[in-house]
Amino acid sequence: MAPRLLILFTLVAAAFADDVLQLGDADFDTKVGSYDTVLVMFYAPWCGHCKRLKPEFEKAATSLKTNDPLVILAKVDCTEDGKDTCGKYGVSGYPTLKIFRGGDLSSDYNGPREANGIVKYMRSQVGPASKELNSIEVAEAFLSAPEVSVLFFGDDSKLKDAFLKAADKLRETVRFGHSVKAEINEKYGYDNVVVLIRPKHLENKFEETSVVYEGPNDKSAIETFVKDNFHGLVGHRTQDSAQDFGSPLVVAYYNVDYVKNVKGTNYWRNRVLKVAQNFREFNYAVSNKDDFQHELNEFGLDFVPGDKPVICARDSKSQKFIMKEDFSMETFEAFLTKLKAGELEPYVKSEPIPDQDGPVAVAVAKNFDELVTNSDKDVMIEFYAPWCGHCKKLAPTYEELGTAMKDEAVEIVKMDATANDVPSSFNVRGFPTLFWKPKGGEPVPYNGGRELDDFIPYIAKEASSELNGWDRKGNPKKTEL
Repeated sequence: MAPRLLILFTLVAAAFADDVLQLGDADFDTKVGSYDTVLVMFYAPWCGHCKRLKPEFEKAATSLKTNDPLVILAKVDCTEDGKDTCGKYGVSGYPTLKIFRGGDLSSDYNGPREANGIVKYMRSQVGPASKELNSIEVAEAFLSAPEVSVLFFGDDSKLKDAFLKAADKLRETVRFGHSVKAEINEKYGYDNVVVLIRPKHLENKFEETSVVYEGPNDKSAIETFVKDNFHGLVGHRTQDSAQDFGSPLVVAYYNVDYVKNVKGTNYWRNRVLKVAQNFREFNYAVSNKDDFQHELNEFGLDFVPGDKPVICARDSKSQKFIMKEDFSMETFEAFLTKLKAGELEPYVKSEPIPDQDGPVAVAVAKNFDELVTNSDKDVMIEFYAPWCGHCKKLAPTYEELGTAMKDEAVEIVKMDATANDVPSSFNVRGFPTLFWKPKGGEPVPYNGGRELDDFIPYIAKEASSELNGWDRKGNPKKTEL
């Protein structure tokens, strides 16, 4: 990096950092008590999660320092001069975030941990759910923010009441404002309406910048209107907003950056928009490829070179599809045409089908249906991760179980859930996760003990047909001489 750029980068980073108050035992109560609302990060310098949160926290502090009402972000080093304060507030892990109001602890912070999410969440914690726009200057400042805004203009009390109730419900994720001033309403050309207005950086010629609500004076209907229109035809999908985008979903992953490169970001987004407008049966988004590398890994993409978007999609059944051709409007249109017609082969992350030479059968995505879903036997399946200590501890017992069931109509199966796609009917959230899959039936989570004497009675009771070696209570059957 050139010396001048390095100096500039250092100055910018320092400016962000200066917006976060560094507090210790000596000044914590005094400084926190001097503000209405403070979000405090309790941290340790060596903590990896703290290091990842720090730049996001600093960017959020810079955005919030001009918020009205004011929101202050502060941090306390629990390993140095903040030890007593951290102990006072029961901090036992790092980073811990807590919200203080008027100097008193209000609540734990349970919101997002990236800058935009922190800003939205904290804005929702202060002041009214909808900001009153009481002058043209205030309205202009409100609408100049780089965020989607939902506003009420007018004096219709019933519509305004419904609007404010919807605002209160959605305040953690959406900016709301209202005006009853005739000069403001006249300036913007609205009267007695609710309108959603997209920020300048998301404006495009393929959809309206503002969308007027035309439904009844009903809170739920206004909520639905906001949710349906908030992201537009092709939304900016971030880690904070990812849950808003449901399947069937088509995502363009590339260097999305609406802070440093708005023009370059919209160059590709506009091309996605131009094609997407003719295939409205899908949801669409653009996402930063670095922020969503974990998703790209699920599509078998370890690295995305170049500037062009990579297109990945999930249909309504959560099947995955990848556009293999380089992005252009022509290749994208062809991809959507085939996706709509059901002519694309889904991508399945799978290890090669292995030889089955042990007492426990090994499932991979490619043989899962044969070995588990459509098996003519009952199946006990373990989903594991190679690095999981509990999985390693279970392994010898699970092998014993496989040996015990070798002459039964029961298959004992394991699958590396980190290297293979797991069907959605098996909800795997940790390791090891075990399911009992009766022949012809639906999978049931196994939550019993992990010893051989726990597994066998369970299987003996649940098996479709009584076991050869055990009765229904799990007692060994006597062998005839």
